[in-house]
Amino acid sequence: MTTILELDQCSVFYGDVQAVDRASLQIAAGEIVTVIGPNGAGKSTLLGAAIGLLNSRGTIRLDGKAVARPSVEIMVAAGLGLVPEKRELFADMSVADNLLLGGFSRWRRGQRDQRARRDDVFDIFPKLRERSAQTAATLSGGERQMLAIGRALMASPRLLMLDEPSLGLAPLIVREVFRVIASLRQMGVAVLLVEQNARAALQVADRAYVLETGTVVLSGAASELLHDKRIVESYLGVGGKGSSLTTP
Repeated sequence: MTTILELDQCSVFYGDVQAVDRASLQIAAGEIVTVIGPNGAGKSTLLGAAIGLLNSRGTIRLDGKAVARPSVEIMVAAGLGLVPEKRELFADMSVADNLLLGGFSRWRRGQRDQRARRDDVFDIFPKLRERSAQTAATLSGGERQMLAIGRALMASPRLLMLDEPSLGLAPLIVREVFRVIASLRQMGVAVLLVEQNARAALQVADRAYVLETGTVVLSGAASELLHDKRIVESYLGVGGKGSSLTTP
């Protein structure tokens, strides 16, 4: 498979504090890759570096070519999209208009298919079609997450980055969100998924990386890590809660 995005020995600092330490990962076309780990491990920071929001040391490659100065504009133009943890919707705008704004980058490039793309999103999230005239502020938490994902899909990304999509959602809605994430593979969209719900993430992903204190401490096929004793004890609710893979 063709590698879309590769982070090679990337480090991220906030002032003198190192949040990510020489982390490496890659995402190929059509696959779902998850990054799991405890709070404060640097997962969201890693996404910020990957999309160009945060400066990083190391090398970021798109389609095998190093990007000299990664920026949001460059990464979005290359077909990457991000759904941030806080969703960042336009609360006073309607669902329909939020979606149309998600397709602005295509409109700016002369592609006038925003309404067709919006209908595709409505097919994925029928609830959004029912709520299309409502403002985003009136939606439930689950509906807001659906809208955030739908808005990102309006840009037809090759790679969609999702930051904690299950955060604060009821279990039934979490299952629906992960069903949609799994279906993106069939749509030809690769996914980089940062998630604290390790079990759900590993069940939907092809490959996984475990991040602790800014360092990748384990990686491999998600199906194997799902049954790895170290992962089970540290993240899946068996054994010492909050234990670390790096702790003897």
